[in-house]
Amino acid sequence: MHYFIPKRCQPTNKVMYHDRVQARIAADKIFRENGTELWTYQCEFCGTWHLTHHDPQESVARTKLSHSHKPRSRKRGYKPRQRY
Repeated sequence: MHYFIPKRCQPTNKVMYHDRVQARIAADKIFRENGTELWTYQCEFCGTWHLTHHDPQESVARTKLSHSHKPRSRKRGYKPRQRY
């Protein structure tokens, strides 16, 4: 018996779809079967389309908010210097 093995993107290891329509059809099928909502995006490495769990609209809003905050150190015991 032969099974279909999809091609995968080397850097991301995600399934490659030829165009956005095929990726959207696959996302709709997964939603009907599992109830998982997926979004499509074009890969910057291979140029094909992939599926993601992250809503692209939320990630754009999140990056805008994250740039407005001053970065903090994650080093344990770090205390910023007092400015006089």
